[in-house]
Amino acid sequence: MTSRPLAISAGDPAGVGAEIIAKAWRALRDEGPAFVVIGDAQLLASAGGGVKVRTVTRPQEAAQAFADALPVIDIPLLSAVVSGRPSPSHAPQIIRWIETGVGLALSGAISGLVTAPIAKAPLYEAGFPFPGHTEFLAELTAAATMDGARGPVMMLAAGDLRATLVTIHSALGKVPSALTTEAIVNAGLVTAQALRRDFAIAAPRLAVAALNPHAGEGGALGREEIDVIEPAVRALRDLGVDASGPSPADTLFHPEARARYDGVLCMYHDQALIPVKMLDFWGGVNVTLGLPIVRTSPDHGTGFDIAGRGIARPDSLIAAIKLAADIAARRGA
Repeated sequence: MTSRPLAISAGDPAGVGAEIIAKAWRALRDEGPAFVVIGDAQLLASAGGGVKVRTVTRPQEAAQAFADALPVIDIPLLSAVVSGRPSPSHAPQIIRWIETGVGLALSGAISGLVTAPIAKAPLYEAGFPFPGHTEFLAELTAAATMDGARGPVMMLAAGDLRATLVTIHSALGKVPSALTTEAIVNAGLVTAQALRRDFAIAAPRLAVAALNPHAGEGGALGREEIDVIEPAVRALRDLGVDASGPSPADTLFHPEARARYDGVLCMYHDQALIPVKMLDFWGGVNVTLGLPIVRTSPDHGTGFDIAGRGIARPDSLIAAIKLAADIAARRGA
């Protein structure tokens, strides 16, 4: 196993994070990828079904400990946890776990960061000013540099489908005004760069989805395709990206259509997430593109309704860990 492990920030302590982390460790302990958890060691031991936990102070210790115990950088919670009941009192530690993971990634001490799910509402109650994980990670890495266009751009990956978003956590009614040609071009450039660097696709083909039904019907159902999206597709082609579209979204996701592109650029959240979850509900992965660090997460939420019952599935977290390791290896090469 590599001496530079991944790290997992433990997510909301009232959710299924500790349980699926423990299950992922049991599945990967023999062959890896090795990881270290940033969270509350006592919670991980108890909520993880009695998993053996080893507290470490440096990520480098995780590789040696990984086959025998779940390595944890222990940053304890300051208040009690009730499964299924999120609390704003946990917000400072949740935020600190994420900040610690980003700091370790920026320093090169870990090869990438996998984030267990967080709940936004209790963080908002505590004054958290970001719409979600993705935007917070962008702020934490803003001072770092990277080549090419800048993220964050959210990608959802499942099987042969890689779908990226132009708008992320925007209310549907606000999406048309949030779409700009510049935003679409930036997301397209970041996606193309990531397909080459992180997914080893030498000449990526990018499909661009329309916003309106039937791609706007020549303007009869909306002018966003004519005024905003088509100019962006032309600009991407001028910049060397093999981009096509805008194409009606209802014809973009069946197997024959997916064979014609390597990534699809979607205009809003559910346009991407619905087909990804239909294709592989348990194994989808969220990847943040355009950052100077590797970041993935499972493509599901905190699971408060099943927290503490021992029935949460770790499939998506395991897929996120493996994809983060693959991306880190490609970037290292």
